[in-house]
Amino acid sequence: MPKAILTLNAGSSSIKFSLYELGSGVQRLISHGQIEGIGEAPRFLARAPDGAVLESYAWPHHAASHEEFLQRLLAWVTSHLGDEALVAVGHRVVHGGALFHRPVRIDQDVLGALEKLVPLAPLHQPHNLAAIKALSRLRPGLLQVACFDTAFHRDMPAVAERLPLPRLYTDAGMRRYGFHGISYEYLAGRLRVLAPTLAKGRVIMAHLGNGASLCAMWDGQSIDTTMSFTALDGLMMGTRCGSIDAGVVLYLQEAYGLDAAAVGHMLYHDCGLLGVSGVSNDMRALLESEDPRAREAIDLFVYRIVKEIGALTSALGGLDALVFSAGIGEHAASIRSEICDALTWLGVECDEVANDRHETLISSTRSAVRVLVVATDEEAMIAEHTAQLMRDISPPPTVNPSFA
Repeated sequence: MPKAILTLNAGSSSIKFSLYELGSGVQRLISHGQIEGIGEAPRFLARAPDGAVLESYAWPHHAASHEEFLQRLLAWVTSHLGDEALVAVGHRVVHGGALFHRPVRIDQDVLGALEKLVPLAPLHQPHNLAAIKALSRLRPGLLQVACFDTAFHRDMPAVAERLPLPRLYTDAGMRRYGFHGISYEYLAGRLRVLAPTLAKGRVIMAHLGNGASLCAMWDGQSIDTTMSFTALDGLMMGTRCGSIDAGVVLYLQEAYGLDAAAVGHMLYHDCGLLGVSGVSNDMRALLESEDPRAREAIDLFVYRIVKEIGALTSALGGLDALVFSAGIGEHAASIRSEICDALTWLGVECDEVANDRHETLISSTRSAVRVLVVATDEEAMIAEHTAQLMRDISPPPTVNPSFA
């Protein structure tokens, strides 16, 4: 029976997973799926690589814990592969702070350090860590690896990292970290395969989903990015405001009597596409809506992206390629078209036929900037990092103590 690596991306309403056969090179996908509807009507769904359903299960109650969810997943992995097959679990961990800039084996000290970063990523970090703790109780001998969304941006130029705050705070670690790094690392690798010459040039990657950001790359390295100290900065997102005047926060507290917790909840959960439209945070629903507020939200979403592309192009000193990815970037042809149309000043010209067909290259032959659509795969990147860390550990660990 082949050895296998499980990858987990644990969120507030779902736990996405993928199962890979451990190999000497690229890991082979065995299955993938998710535990969805957490807090409402939780359901386990596992699929084969071709999308065929392998197993489906609905919990009879909504208050199941991460431990119960993962117990079901581990039982399915065991029945699917055998008792000894699963050798490691790789986790997406959103914030690695200043300490973690490469994948690490998780132990008690690592977990303690990651707990301190929860206030910097309150939408994601608690759920990432809940899955880690649950697994440590269920399988205390199983190797667990943390892969960080912040790591890819760790080598940004110092001027791009710095916040204009008193040094008391910057010396304490307050800086621009950037996020979506696992996705950007995967996309940089894919671009090296698809277009090696472009990959060495000036590229802006657009990870556009419910969470959205841009990354400026030169020769595959992060030069700057729109997210910052937290994943709240930058582009307008599904429910997050993105960049906002700090004075607005002060005004909300002073004029409306909102405390820090109330302001934080609003900025993370009630803003963005949802807040502007009053309809939905789902771009598909907004594109189908006849409510004029939905159109206003879409227009603002596109405007903010185009504006930030201009800023990052300036940081790069020009632009050779623009790459769309993630849920909106990969599937919303009309949004890609609107962004490209607003960038004609930069020499961007979209091939609308190729765009509507969701082809990889969607720029016209006359376009001064190549525009591509590339599917991201954070799970594959996590599996590769987990496999590499296992190879680096000598001798391989036999016991990973419980750190629940």
